[in-house]
Amino acid sequence: MKEIILKPGKEKALLNHHHWIFSGAIASSPSYENGEVLAVRSFKQTLLGHAYFNKKSSIIGRMISFGDALPEEAIRRSLENAFRLRSEWFKNKETTAYRLVNGEGDQLPGLVVDLYADVLVIQIATLGMEKLKPLIIEELKRLVNPKTIYEKSLLPSRKEEGLEPFQGLLEGDSLHEIAILENGLKFSVAPEHGQKTGFFLDHREMRQQIRLLSAGKRVLNCFSYTGGFSIYAAVGGAISVDSVDISDKAIEEAKINMGLNSKAACKCKFYCEDVFDFLRRSALDYDILILDPPAFAKKKHDQVAACRAYKDINRIAMQKMPKGSLLLTSSCSYHVDEELFQKVIFQACEEAKRSARIIGRHQLAPDHPINLAHPEGDYLKSLLLYIS
Repeated sequence: MKEIILKPGKEKALLNHHHWIFSGAIASSPSYENGEVLAVRSFKQTLLGHAYFNKKSSIIGRMISFGDALPEEAIRRSLENAFRLRSEWFKNKETTAYRLVNGEGDQLPGLVVDLYADVLVIQIATLGMEKLKPLIIEELKRLVNPKTIYEKSLLPSRKEEGLEPFQGLLEGDSLHEIAILENGLKFSVAPEHGQKTGFFLDHREMRQQIRLLSAGKRVLNCFSYTGGFSIYAAVGGAISVDSVDISDKAIEEAKINMGLNSKAACKCKFYCEDVFDFLRRSALDYDILILDPPAFAKKKHDQVAACRAYKDINRIAMQKMPKGSLLLTSSCSYHVDEELFQKVIFQACEEAKRSARIIGRHQLAPDHPINLAHPEGDYLKSLLLYIS
């Protein structure tokens, strides 16, 4: 097999099982096709593992095996380990939708696989993983035996990798709306036209926390999408739940999901409008307010504008919220890390002339593991604030 040789000292991250290789770390390289898997050696010729490479990408190589493990064997083992972890964690069947593969967190960079009941939805971000797709599909069929495998690979990163966006059926029956359970609650998921792969699985633990806090409370869910936080609040005993999203399709699906849960017997209102406009025109007389916007920073150069948007939307909310109310504010922008996000929220609080205390932080969903050697995988952060 062809080999990449790293510069002296550049092997340390890989020895610690970090997956990324940048072009500046490479001492010598053979001729290869983009997406090809190559052996990776230190400057002293120690075999570090195998990675797929793409000269078009800013991250030129991504490790799929470490040490002397063969690439295909390592991929099979990584998929088996991912499947075993979820099978153990979700064996009570109260939750039938979860992330089966979480990229580098499961030793499979460039690959996300979400399970919705008997349907797998996969997302491929890199050319190297695209070339490994036949092996991935074969193993997923063996491990899960799904009724359907659907691909929804619409990520902006594919352009840099030289890949076109792709969405379509790979295996099995045609795709329709899927009935799932999450912590015993019912949802209808539509991967074909929904955001991400159809549902925001990464906020499961935070939705459960809102459920526990909502008894007797008035709740506002901003950027409500298909109503995840809203349903949890209603089932948790809220006296009223208002949901706001700019998408009329999302609002209609949120209404359907609310109707699926008979225990959600509270006063519910749905508003199809821009969240910024809603916050500006409303009194915000709520006990719990949830701000879970889409990523404001999709690229590094969006960071400044994103921080301004996070500050503005939180400031508007804080200015009007009653004393003693709770604000759950979140960011899924990879380019705004936890420390920066907290500074932005502090600035929003100062400008709103309010006092706020942190009483909770984001609780990671166990099906979204983060490799300790790869902290870049930690993209989602939340702060639960007591406003006074």
